[in-house]
Amino acid sequence: MELEVRHLRALCAIADAGSLHKAARQLGMSQPSLTTQLRRIENALGAELFSRERTGCRPTPLGRSVLSRARPLVSGMAALVAEARVAAGLADGPRLRIGSTASRALVGWLRRLRNRLPGTDISLHMDVSAKALLRMLAAGQLDVAFVHEVEGCPLLVPEGLERRVLVEREPQFISMARDHPAAGSPVVELADLAEDRWMVDPTVDGEWDGLRRVLGAAGLNPPVMHGDYLTAASLIAVGEAVAPCQPTSGPREDMAIRPLRDDPLAVRLLLFSRPGAVAVGSGWDEVFADLEASYREAALRAVDYRRWLTAHKSPLLHAPAA
Repeated sequence: MELEVRHLRALCAIADAGSLHKAARQLGMSQPSLTTQLRRIENALGAELFSRERTGCRPTPLGRSVLSRARPLVSGMAALVAEARVAAGLADGPRLRIGSTASRALVGWLRRLRNRLPGTDISLHMDVSAKALLRMLAAGQLDVAFVHEVEGCPLLVPEGLERRVLVEREPQFISMARDHPAAGSPVVELADLAEDRWMVDPTVDGEWDGLRRVLGAAGLNPPVMHGDYLTAASLIAVGEAVAPCQPTSGPREDMAIRPLRDDPLAVRLLLFSRPGAVAVGSGWDEVFADLEASYREAALRAVDYRRWLTAHKSPLLHAPAA
């Protein structure tokens, strides 16, 4: 068997995801297919590249060596393809490729960019992993990436990227069933949720580590379930779980969203770009300004977050001077 770029890409995905199941989901293939592919790669190289453990997959010493050579090859191929596509599409007009983790600010941001940049092909790539988006940005597959960094879990940022801080510290609120005992209070004590099951998506970079740190500091060890937040919403609505959420989250009749006392959970919101990537008739400053205005719009629309901003005398309450 001869190794191909797709095989190296699969190895990188397994290492980054930490499990065959998560890597298969990111690659858009079934877990059995990825397991078979990994076995063939290992047979071709003559040794195991990952040790299979109860908690996932970890690279062996040989695996780490192979990955150190595979990553630049995968990134280089991605950059080659992206640059070739850009060159081939120059005659079709300018474009702006946006990557983002989930945010209520996205709708307004895209609307503003389309108004500012008529005739520009604006695309959006969503991913729960900020690290994956930053790798795509560094490889030339994206022009900008809007991501969040969980407090206490700094992102590994590829060299050469420009950064703007949208919000230095955004508090993470808690979503719970509308009839949860703590939902009657405007601010929730962490101890009031000690007996609840917590839901967290382990594929979101830093999310589980950040939550575990905060719960541990409070002396709490509640039961935790791992899953995506679409599933979490269904469980939360019927009182089976509580979960961290963005303060800009929209209201639901069957769910309450409340801030935590002293805001122990928080993220930093960041916009990254490659130098010179934003050259589509609107500069880096304008792209950031549109995101800033859209985030402010989403923040003020969320009732509980607006109360929090008012109590903390946030500058977000006031539009910047034109």
